[in-house]
Amino acid sequence: METHIAVLKGEPLKAALATALREAEGLGGQERRFVALAARELSRHTRLLDLAARQLGHSPGKHALTEDQALVRYTLWRRLFCGEGWARIGPEVKLPGPVRPRTLHDAVLEGLATKPLEEPAAPEGPEAVVERLATRYSFPGWLTQRLAQVYPEGTLAGLMASLDEEPSLHFRARPPGTRDAVLAALAEEGVAVEAVTCAPDALRVSDSSHRIFESKTMKARRLQVQDVGSQLIVLACLPPGASLTGLTVADVCAGAGGKTLGLADLVGAKGKVLAGDRSKRRLSDARERVREFGLKQVTFPHPVPLEAVDVVLVDAPCSGTGSLAREPDQKWKLSAKAITEFQATQSALLAEVAAKVKPGARIVYATCSVLPEENDAVVEGFLKKHPDFALEPVGEGWAPEHQVGVDGPYLRALPPRIPGGGFFAARLVRKAG
Repeated sequence: METHIAVLKGEPLKAALATALREAEGLGGQERRFVALAARELSRHTRLLDLAARQLGHSPGKHALTEDQALVRYTLWRRLFCGEGWARIGPEVKLPGPVRPRTLHDAVLEGLATKPLEEPAAPEGPEAVVERLATRYSFPGWLTQRLAQVYPEGTLAGLMASLDEEPSLHFRARPPGTRDAVLAALAEEGVAVEAVTCAPDALRVSDSSHRIFESKTMKARRLQVQDVGSQLIVLACLPPGASLTGLTVADVCAGAGGKTLGLADLVGAKGKVLAGDRSKRRLSDARERVREFGLKQVTFPHPVPLEAVDVVLVDAPCSGTGSLAREPDQKWKLSAKAITEFQATQSALLAEVAAKVKPGARIVYATCSVLPEENDAVVEGFLKKHPDFALEPVGEGWAPEHQVGVDGPYLRALPPRIPGGGFFAARLVRKAG
């Protein structure tokens, strides 16, 4: 409740959740996981929860206090998504209650948990599909409309459903090529895992247990938590038919260092990874992870010297529309104007990097967006202004099972075909001469 109230007041969910868990006392692992799930679910299903509230006479605009709005959403989430009745919900929300101040009496919350709800009338007219999907999967109308212009209804429904559910945990086996050995080691420890075939080193936990984090395999740094699409972006940095072993690679938007670690494993001890980011806070997280994994081939020069690198990964700042399952509050903060601003930033960043790389060097442009404005349009606009670069198809030389996300010259990792979030990548090479 504290987390959702903070989100309603404008704080990012991830930061609000971290604060609430840090200040909580006496919570075990299972309880902390429930808190995290519930907090994400309240943002994830906002539109559907508010529709139910309006049916029961409690539209969000009627509540004088943010605490009241959070209580209404939580009560309805427990009813509609957890299947709980008032006998279970009541002790959680009744006075003195989990939050104060509040104006809602217990009887009001009991009504929310028990009064009958009607199935909403099916929308009609040309916008019926958009309205139905936006309501079913709790998406803003404008964003659903834009996605409907890009993807056919079947693809769109699967994509929105995937972005509207709690994401699975995916891992990368390391070093590269050792997935079978890692799976066998985890099996010996009694951890239920399975291979994810669309990426060479990907695997996922196949039950609800979190024992993998206490496993010897995890503690031996044989595993890294990483989305499947992120792993494919790192794979897209490989030159066609070649390896990165011994090469110098730059990760100029390294963030917390997830892809930096993958690149470090590919270049090996004789190669170099130069990592940088405009956010000092996020880069400090990357430094810590590199230290934990003992990767001496990773350095953090400032500025990152791009003139001598062989490959540059530009994991550009974006709308994060492919990561809404993990950060569901972001879909309510996005706007069409913000997408346009992201596109301008991405184009400027790509041009800035391109001006510095040597002939023959490759740039991998990547996002966690599912919108073409931030993906294809940025790449096509760049190529029109930079005839000294060529588009090099992603996926050449990949095994057939790893090409599921390849779409023409691009990597377009869309759930549910590729499990996890939605990602995009394009590889550009600077022509010689």
